[in-house]
Amino acid sequence: MKIDLHGKTAIVTGSTSGIGYAIAKGLAQAGARVIVNGRAAARVEEALKKLRADVPGAEASGVAADLVTAEGVESLGSQVEDADILVNNLGIFEPKPFLEIPDSDWLRFFEANVLSGVRMSRRYLPKMLEKNWGRIVFISSESGLNTPAEMVHYGMTKTAQLAVSRGVAELTAGTGVTVNSVLPGPTRSEGVSEFFGKMAAEAGVSQPEMEARFIAEHRPTSLLRRLADVEEVANMVVYVCSPQASATNGAALRVDGGVVKFIA
Repeated sequence: MKIDLHGKTAIVTGSTSGIGYAIAKGLAQAGARVIVNGRAAARVEEALKKLRADVPGAEASGVAADLVTAEGVESLGSQVEDADILVNNLGIFEPKPFLEIPDSDWLRFFEANVLSGVRMSRRYLPKMLEKNWGRIVFISSESGLNTPAEMVHYGMTKTAQLAVSRGVAELTAGTGVTVNSVLPGPTRSEGVSEFFGKMAAEAGVSQPEMEARFIAEHRPTSLLRRLADVEEVANMVVYVCSPQASATNGAALRVDGGVVKFIA
């Protein structure tokens, strides 16, 4: 199978590092014109420089905008009026005991992880429907199915993304537009790696040992028995964005290493 996305424009939100950057890189390798996004202009420029080095000849540009806000979405939309592919990757996470999560954190997580994708999809879906071709992908999480006790507010937002994704997919019935979710399991992104590095230092063990402990204690159903690499997640996303995935719509596609013990 050869995925060819030449002539397609793809926006990947929150793509200066981690899973988002890996998705941007994968789409660029498939020939798409990629729009890299982050809050800070310096981080966006740094990511673009890396992308052009990783994918020689890549057609890429960047937009610095805080998509947690409606103003940020409007700013990006005014600079990129049309897109064939939208990957709603922007998200935040933070372990915190349920009884210590204030209302402000619930609202902050909902706006960052859910409303950013709602606003971006509302902005770009109409033209996709007009053209009768488009791909919208929400990067959810296995935590959307297995709510983690250590960060209930995060799990709530990832479940909400599944509902939004499926609901928006209903609007595409009979068209060439698809809307899907991809659910990574524990993945070694920069943020997650820093998190485990800090935990390892506090416990006086190596980072690989701390990662292994986490999988054994907190994700014991994992069949992979390790953290996934960001490229492993990106590969699924690139496929879902391709013409070859035209019959996949309204789906929640797991790249969770077998953590979720559901057949369907």
